[in-house]
Order: sequence, then C-alpha cells, then structure tokens
Amino acid sequence: MMKVNYKKLDDKAVTPSCGSEYSAGMDLSALIQNGAKAQRIPAGATVKIGTGIAMEIPEGYFGAIFARSGMATKRGLRPANCVGVIDSDYRGEIIVPLRNDTDKCETVRDGDRIAQMIIMPYLGVELKEVGELNDTERGVGGFGSTGVSTEIYGQMCFDMNGNIMDGVETSI
Repeated sequence: MMKVNYKKLDDKAVTPSCGSEYSAGMDLSALIQNGAKAQRIPAGATVKIGTGIAMEIPEGYFGAIFARSGMATKRGLRPANCVGVIDSDYRGEIIVPLRNDTDKCETVRDGDRIAQMIIMPYLGVELKEVGELNDTERGVGGFGSTGVSTEIYGQMCFDMNGNIMDGVETSI
C-alpha cells in the first residue's frame, strides 16, 4: 500500500478516508470558510469549496478528483471540470469547484463529503512533431465513426422533476 503525506491546513479539516476496505477513492470533505457552517450553490452555478487539506503526491502519480455518485445523482452536484487533476508538485489546498446542475439552490455543509480522490500513475510523454502520422483503419473518423447509431428514436425526455419535456427527442 502506498503512503501519501498530507497536511491539515485548518484544525477543522476532515482527514480524507475511504468508505470501505476496497474503495478506490478517498472522500474529500468540505471545509466552509469564514466561520460559516454552510455554503449555498445557486442553480446552474459553480462555487469553489475548500477541503483544508494539502497532499504530497509522489512523483509519477497524480490525484484524480471525481464526483461522489450519490451527490451527483441525487443532488446534482459534481466537480465543475468533471475530473480534477492534482499534480505531484502541487502543495496547496485541494479545492473542489462544485457545479450545481439542478434548477434549485443546493447547500453544502461543513464536513460534507463533496468529491473523491484516487491516486493514479501516469506516463510522462515527450511530444515529437512530424510531417505525417502513421495511417490506421479508422484514420480521421471522429465522433460516431466507429459504428454508433445516429438513428433518432421517439423516446421521451424528462426534466429533473420527472416531468415530460415536450418536443425533445434523443439520439442513441
């Protein structure tokens, strides 16, 4: 098991921890600043939420910040950049920009688990500019070029409250 040094930047900061023995991600908890007990996130807005934690991630690894599934699916709150990256040479506070994808204001309370971090390896790369790239069967085929159907089906779409959205069709 890898050991990673961390520092509490505030006595109230919650130590990152795994929810179970086999959890891949460590939960990161909100540390609301200025003596407040909660932070409101308006509908459609993004608010940076601190954790009060800094880490010393080993060279050759990075911290990947992911949404907590329950918070994202039940409350519509997720990291604004979808997956955050904490580089191994960063020593500042881990901050999670939370995006409210709902149509109502949400509240994050001090100590709420707001995201999860997985320490992952990466391969360093050196880019080399060339005049031509090797050809492949796919070539320059982009979005949907590997056989994804673009046929439109008459499926109904629902809003966040379960109401049918008129005139909306989905592509599969």
